[in-house]
Amino acid sequence: MPRTVIEVHQLSKAYQIGQIGTGTISRDLERFVVTKILRRDDPFLKVGEVNDRTVKSDSDIVWSLRDINFDVQEGNAVGIIGKNGAGKSTLLKLLSRVTAPTTGEIRIKGRIASLLEVGTGFHPELTGRENIYLNGAILGMRKKEIDRKIDEIIAFSGCERYIDTPVKRYSSGMTVRLAFAVAAHLEPEILVVDEVLAVGDAEFQKKAIGKMQDISKGEGRTVLFVSHDMTAIHALTDSVIILKNGECSDRMPTDEGIQQYLASNLSQSSGKLIRKSDGDLYVERFLINSDEVNYTQIPSGDPLRMQFFLNKPITAQEASSLAFYVVFRNELNYPVFTVSNRYDAHAQVSDSGQVQSIECLVPAMALAEGKYTAKTWMAFKGGFCDEITDAFEVDVLASNFYHTGQMPIARKHGAFLLNQNWTLK
Repeated sequence: MPRTVIEVHQLSKAYQIGQIGTGTISRDLERFVVTKILRRDDPFLKVGEVNDRTVKSDSDIVWSLRDINFDVQEGNAVGIIGKNGAGKSTLLKLLSRVTAPTTGEIRIKGRIASLLEVGTGFHPELTGRENIYLNGAILGMRKKEIDRKIDEIIAFSGCERYIDTPVKRYSSGMTVRLAFAVAAHLEPEILVVDEVLAVGDAEFQKKAIGKMQDISKGEGRTVLFVSHDMTAIHALTDSVIILKNGECSDRMPTDEGIQQYLASNLSQSSGKLIRKSDGDLYVERFLINSDEVNYTQIPSGDPLRMQFFLNKPITAQEASSLAFYVVFRNELNYPVFTVSNRYDAHAQVSDSGQVQSIECLVPAMALAEGKYTAKTWMAFKGGFCDEITDAFEVDVLASNFYHTGQMPIARKHGAFLLNQNWTLK
């Protein structure tokens, strides 16, 4: 049975907003006596409020984290997800001992390596090679260990050409590459990674996730990973913890956690069109599979008809400079496909002289069962004019698409359904 390497019990962290101190010398002295001498809870923290950045409050004490409890076993890869300000980075800093908890306790068994912010532990005046030794020493590596691995670290980072150049001349992406290479080759029992990987390019992100998979699944080490990229969370972790306003959910399987997290976000934003416009032409309303109300439940393989109505008519000649796109994303917020009038060589324009709406017919939604969110984007006369994030959601229902009674699972086998012919000889 795997041993427990991280135990978090009743963990809380409170911060004071604004200037440090209670406002009077007598209260500051009272706080010092109570907390430092009598070893009791800080009385001024008891009035603190839940960490909800969207709500205005009169309290100057906020609980960044409140009563967090979870255990992590050796070899687990755990994702920590939540909106900005939910407390994810604070939790990682507490686990990495960068800052101390206000209340509660953390027990960690084994060496821990952390990658929390770009350039943490790096000195800008030192070269990349010198910083490998410095950062390795900070993370607990001996010089002989670094000597043995330095060529491997440099090769993984992809910064060979600039390794003897001061780090102050590095881009943020190069700094992250080097920092991750050092942390990953430390061979820690526990690797803690904040979403700094988002700074790197796609090639490095793929490489880094592959390395973390090797550390977790291949070497049986523990990984804690914070990211807003649900695709990366799904690829790397086997369970997740959801943080919301400084409070956490129970650990749950990754698929279940991602679905719950995304569903909560959709329910909060439903009915609100998040629009970004830069012109006087925009989409006023739209209809899906109907002339009156939206029908967004579609069996796999059925057609999808979308009508987008402009706020004002344009001439047929002006319509030739109109570019309209609809991007469909899966439940992990990853683009699945895009349709556009610019992709249709036979796109038709009304012969009435005026264009009031844009219509698109997808003959068959050949997608596996799941929820797909659509974003619209429009350019007019060569410039951007309108974008609607999460314009609508299409719920694709399972059907007998292949006439075999068999259907793939989107998250395991991909979203697209393709007609195919097989021969067994």
